[in-house]
Amino acid sequence: MTSMSRQQQVSEVFVELADTLVDEFDIIDFLQKLSARCVDLLDVAAAGILLADPHGTLQTIAASDEHTRLLELFALQHDQGPCVECYTRGAARINIDLASPTDTANWTPFAARARETGFATTHAFPLRLRQRVVGAMNLFHTDRVLLGEDDTALAQALADIATIGILQQRTLERSQTERTQLQAALTSRIVIEQAKGILAERWDTSPDRAFTAIRSYARGHGEQISMLAGQIIAGDTPDGLTGPPPERSPGSGT
Repeated sequence: MTSMSRQQQVSEVFVELADTLVDEFDIIDFLQKLSARCVDLLDVAAAGILLADPHGTLQTIAASDEHTRLLELFALQHDQGPCVECYTRGAARINIDLASPTDTANWTPFAARARETGFATTHAFPLRLRQRVVGAMNLFHTDRVLLGEDDTALAQALADIATIGILQQRTLERSQTERTQLQAALTSRIVIEQAKGILAERWDTSPDRAFTAIRSYARGHGEQISMLAGQIIAGDTPDGLTGPPPERSPGSGT
């Protein structure tokens, strides 16, 4: 990746952030794109964004892809893992060797699952605005790769962008509280998961391809992903949503 192309991609992320200020902004789609941008910009194998629910428990809100094993790995962090420590302390944890007993002493089951999934190194960055922490961003390498100073700064900047996008969401009334905003985003993710399952079973395909179809249709028709997912659950699948897209290579982004 050339320096210029990286600069252009960073610029595009900020343009996408500006879009969060408009009405009917789709926060799930924004975070999904941001996860994919992390993979491209930071040359990592996978990225995920987790938000804390009203009880302070982390839940997966977006991932660079929807492969079941990766989502399960993120889901494990509702009670253990680098993101939990990152969220609790409000500080990044970088260059964690998943094979190191010292690095992973507090969450060995998570580290073992991560290694089984094919990852060797992980990093966690807080989603924070000033002193407020609302979640964490998780990055994975398949090799023992260390994040340098510049990449670490960029990763935290991307996590900060995610936080701003979440807290600036305009699809809810201004009078509602921040906690309600976060819960609404988490509820949207649950609805999307249900719709993914329905289409995956109907089409005899993977949840990843079902999600890609839902997302592509929503973006192509100016709909929010969560609203379309609700229609699918209600049995009102649009006529144009007839099957999964062609296969794509893992980590191909948006």
